[in-house]
Amino acid sequence: MGHQRRRHSALPAWTRGLLHLCVLCAFLLVTGIAQAQKLPKLTLAGPSAAVSNALIRMVDSGALADLAEVVEFVPWRDPDQLRMMALDGRADVLAMPTNVAANLYNRGAKLQLINVSTWGVLWLVSRDPALKSLADLRGKELAMPFRGDMPDIVLQLLAAQQGMEVKKDLQLRYVASPVDAMQLLVMRRVDHALLAEPAASMALRKTGSFPLSVIAPELHRSVDLQREWGRVFAREARIPQAGIAVMGALRERPALVARIEAEYARALGWCKDNAEACGKAVAARIDMLSAEAVTDSIAVSQLEAVSARDARAELEFLFAHLVASTPALVGGKLPDDAFYGGARAR
Repeated sequence: MGHQRRRHSALPAWTRGLLHLCVLCAFLLVTGIAQAQKLPKLTLAGPSAAVSNALIRMVDSGALADLAEVVEFVPWRDPDQLRMMALDGRADVLAMPTNVAANLYNRGAKLQLINVSTWGVLWLVSRDPALKSLADLRGKELAMPFRGDMPDIVLQLLAAQQGMEVKKDLQLRYVASPVDAMQLLVMRRVDHALLAEPAASMALRKTGSFPLSVIAPELHRSVDLQREWGRVFAREARIPQAGIAVMGALRERPALVARIEAEYARALGWCKDNAEACGKAVAARIDMLSAEAVTDSIAVSQLEAVSARDARAELEFLFAHLVASTPALVGGKLPDDAFYGGARAR
């Protein structure tokens, strides 16, 4: 070892200088490449629903700060705005219903579903404490958010499996969002609504608070649609409802995508363990939600980050039923292999 050091020190000064210069150049080259790979901006987008909780935590905690100069969260209001964001390249990571991801992919959008994280957030909320099943809704009016999207889809599939004809047996009142459906319910303009969390928790909160308690009805969680799904289809009581997709050129950077997937899972775990702090963070970003309702919703929601590859069997069960009943909802066919991303569980 000492002999090698003596040989190195015996080199002419100009040779040692050249070696040092080469090392410095290599360092600067590697550093320059790393800087060039850092994105100018990384936009995460999602709805006013549980699937966005982890995205908001990722932004607030600075989890992706080393990947981009600016990391931002942008809320989308409705499925139409979501589709525009997806097709116009306005977001890098988009939280969305799984059927919308399949539909966009099959119609040529450059996306890959990375995970499914929302498995149980749909509830029938009612003024009638005796309402226990979908069959009990026959002849009644039901406020329904997002015509043709996940809440509507699940209700339609469950009703069909039980021999109900939704158009004949129910009076569906379509509204723009779960929050709109919640407001109709709280203001006594409807007696029943299909709500996604945290809108269901908001409705229950509002009816026990002043001044709305003077006019608002007493409300009940009537039917857990996930439990109905398990009963009707003889499966586990959970539905692959929503997850996150990476968009455009981001799909070609697997290391970055893997990092996003891992940070999302970490952030989701933090939200589950710190529900009150998560509720405050989400309400600060999405003004139509209250911190208390988001906190409540975490306790009653099935939230688990499962890679799209590992969730494929459950996704294809849902998609196959949609292809059989309303093919347009998933773009007419099952997505191919390239649609399913994320790391497999070991």
